[in-house]
Amino acid sequence: MSKFKELGVWEKSHNLTLHIYKLTMRFPSEEKYGLTSQIRKAASSIPANIAEGQGRSNNKEFINFLRIAKGSATELEYWLLLSHELQYLDINEYTDLLKQNHKILAMLNNLITSLSNFPKK
Repeated sequence: MSKFKELGVWEKSHNLTLHIYKLTMRFPSEEKYGLTSQIRKAASSIPANIAEGQGRSNNKEFINFLRIAKGSATELEYWLLLSHELQYLDINEYTDLLKQNHKILAMLNNLITSLSNFPKK
């Protein structure tokens, strides 16, 4: 078993991605290669970068991938806003997804801070 699965931030971001995939199944078919693709890509990039970074040989590389994951989470926030304003997500779905995303961003920040204080050789 890979160690990335033991990270709470990976688990939360993976669950968010699963939730987003389910919700976007009902987006209009004309959004398949547009918004649906973009929101799924941003969401799945978060746990994917956490996993890839965890497999790297040192904390400096891991931190770099965590920063990329943060960028994807920030991008996701925009796609969620757009989805809500286009009325593809209702206010409750939007608020819930945003809350989950903000928790993931906070966890990523905490992990980056922690790793920065204890460099792995």
